[in-house]
Formats: sequence, C-alpha cells, structure tokens
Amino acid sequence: MVQITEKHLTLVLLDLVNSTKIVQKIGATKSALLFQKHDQLTRSLLYKFNGREIDRSDGFLFSFDSVLSAVNFALWYQLTVPLKTGLNSRIGVHYGLIAEVIQEDKYTLAGAKSVELEGITKNITARIMSICKAKQVLLSKEAFFKVRNRTNAFTPKNVKYACVGVYKFKGVKTPLEIFAVAVNIEYLQPPPSTEKAKRLGGPKKIKSRARDRKLKEWFFYLLPRIFLLEIIYFLNLGWPCLSNYQCRKMWGIDHLFFWCDYIQKIILFF
Repeated sequence: MVQITEKHLTLVLLDLVNSTKIVQKIGATKSALLFQKHDQLTRSLLYKFNGREIDRSDGFLFSFDSVLSAVNFALWYQLTVPLKTGLNSRIGVHYGLIAEVIQEDKYTLAGAKSVELEGITKNITARIMSICKAKQVLLSKEAFFKVRNRTNAFTPKNVKYACVGVYKFKGVKTPLEIFAVAVNIEYLQPPPSTEKAKRLGGPKKIKSRARDRKLKEWFFYLLPRIFLLEIIYFLNLGWPCLSNYQCRKMWGIDHLFFWCDYIQKIILFF
C-alpha cells in the first residue's frame, strides 16, 4: 500500500524564466545541454544544503527540513548559478504541513516519482513563486518567522529581508503577507499584481538603510539633495537682485524670475 505521512517541511519551488523561448531560440539539443549544466550546478548546491529533489519540469520542486538551509540554498543559487549559465530563475519558499506520499516500488520501476508531496502548502509555494521577478526569492510569513534573525556559516553576507506586501492569491482563502530576501536591494522590490495574485497593500518601494548603502547608492541619494541646497544658496545670494524689478530688467532676466515679486509680497504680508 502507498505510505502517506504528514509532516512540516520547507518547500522551494524554482522556475526558469522564459525556458520555452530559450528552446525555440537555440533548439532542442543546445537547450538540453544548457539545462543539464544548470541542473548539475543546482543539484550540487542542493546536496550542500541537505535538500531533497521532489520533481523537475521547467524548474525544480525541493523540500528541506530546515527553513534556514532552504533560504541559504536559494540565495547562493541566485548569486552563482545565473552567472554561470545565463539563465534566470524565480524562487518561492513556504513552510507548512504537507502530506508525503511514498510510492510502491512497482510504480517507481514504471517511472513514478518515489516521493510525492500533496497539500495546500505546495499550492501556496507555487503561488508565491508565480509573482517573483527574475532573480528574486520570496518567502511566506511562516517561512520568514522561522528564519528571521537567524544565520549560520553558510549564510551570505549582507543578507536583507523586507516585507513586500499583502497578496490575495487565486484559490487561497486568506490573503498572505509576503517577504523578500536578497543581498542586493534591487531584488527586494515589491512585485506587482498578476492574473492569479492581487496586491492588497504594502510599501511601494523598499529603500536601503543608511548603514547598508553602498557608495553608488550614497551618490544617487545625495546628488539631488546637494543640487537643491545649491539652488537655495544661489537664490539667497542673488535675492537682492532677483526681488528688484529694475535689476531684473537690466540683466534681461525678468521673464524668468517675475515670480519673485509674488514671493516678496508673501514675505511682506507675513
């Protein structure tokens, strides 16, 4: 008889972006070689983080006993595999109760999977993955609460978590709070609504904290503020001339700064 056991597991659903277009573009043989390279790299990481492969199609379904191991796997995958293969993936992570089905040997000999997973946890993992952007890792609230403030020797440096919003997924009764995890803030940005998921609320944009900003981020953060201060400084220096009609007329700039008269009247009024 089929053996069925209920247990709590962390599921990771990894989906290759535009896999069908890749096959159409480079052909069956070349795409098969490329996908095999991707799968070998992915399975090597899976072995390192003690995960288990459940299924493979356009991507993979994995299970982990530890949420932290699942998140570390997802992060290192996004940091390494796309660079080596040129393939982008999106990853959904969820923790919950699952029914583990162990098939009989006579069925596995005929090609059935030795282990199958059933339950709403698998469906929710698929929904979470479906709203991911390329190279993004999204987690359910259940997975996030299991892993927040936790790291180990395999956790990449500068890992950041962010709540990206609340989503109502098709086929799921309760709206879900979704979190993103990444090293780069670019992949913490909230995904928009889709046909199967409606975004009910949350931050429009995730901004990096001051202590986490890199030199490039500081440059773009300070540039508009410095520019505004310079404008205020030069307006202050030239205000005696700008607020004087005769001076503006003499310099031929009255058509540009005529509004200074209105500001002057407001200042005198108060």
